[in-house]
Amino acid sequence: MNLATVEKIAKAVLYEGYMLYPYRPSSVKNQQRWNFGVLCPQSYSEAQNGSEAWAMQTECLVEGAPHTAIEVRVRFLQLVARTVGERAGLTSPSAELPLSEDDFRTVQTLTVNGRVYRPWQEAVEREVCIPQCNLQSLTNAPAIESFIFSEEKELEPLRDSTAVIVGILARERRALNGEVEVSAASQSDGIFRLTVRIRNIASFEATANTSREEALPSAFVSTHTILGVQNGTFTSLLAPPEEMAALAANCKNIGTWPVLVGEEGNRDTLLSSPIILYDYPQIAPESAGDLFDGTEIDEILSLRIMTLTDEEKREMSQSDERARQMLERTETMPVEHLMKLHGVLRGLRPLDEEAP
Repeated sequence: MNLATVEKIAKAVLYEGYMLYPYRPSSVKNQQRWNFGVLCPQSYSEAQNGSEAWAMQTECLVEGAPHTAIEVRVRFLQLVARTVGERAGLTSPSAELPLSEDDFRTVQTLTVNGRVYRPWQEAVEREVCIPQCNLQSLTNAPAIESFIFSEEKELEPLRDSTAVIVGILARERRALNGEVEVSAASQSDGIFRLTVRIRNIASFEATANTSREEALPSAFVSTHTILGVQNGTFTSLLAPPEEMAALAANCKNIGTWPVLVGEEGNRDTLLSSPIILYDYPQIAPESAGDLFDGTEIDEILSLRIMTLTDEEKREMSQSDERARQMLERTETMPVEHLMKLHGVLRGLRPLDEEAP
């Protein structure tokens, strides 16, 4: 598995829709998040009569032998609730942490040393790696990897110019519990169907009236799978060889689409993405970095960022560390780099003279 090659594509999938232009918490589109590849807790999915997924399935074809080794990595984002607290009465202004949350009241904005703090929905990356196993063992019995990420709450003190704690940022993560099941089935001599199932079995009490916003902190977000093979090859499901077309058509993918990634022609790595891609997707080499949206519109988004007012840029930079880095990168972008985004001609080929 060539992780260096697939990393940029997987990263783009991971953060697609994470934060959208104009990249500010006060904008409507960022108050109501739209996430791809969401796997809600099973209890919530069942309460919604299956309208929200709690499981994802990837199926693909592997050409190999019983000893062919398979690598599987499942990645997703876990949402983190960030709230802002203001010190409720400085009776002992020199007091240091530990402080009880009872000493603070939740507020929508808090200005400390000229910086405005607001509630926000951050995210942390999660990865589950399945121990390498061969097709023979996966054919005999599925490999099941259970995982747990414990709940956690962090308090970050906010100090004024005299170093007195006047507020806090509270970041809270719920406990997550899931499992990944990998199995294989022989289809014909030297051809196997590989199946990867991801399930969210987090403990979450849900009713028919539970909202999606309540369930999202217990969900896997932007869920995708990276698969690698040693001493074997994957078969394209988009353009399979004619003799394997029927087998490819029988592969059942639920909520995800596996495509070949890496250098064109290589068939040792697959990315199973909740976003529809073609085989061998690439990040445009002109792209300077993540914009959390399609890289084909880098120029438009970069120009839009440049036209934000100073106040809008201030809110953008103070809301999220990834947004701050994006703003800094855009504002320091050399003119010649920006011009490269304006237009690129790729894929020239001779015109078929016989074509009408």
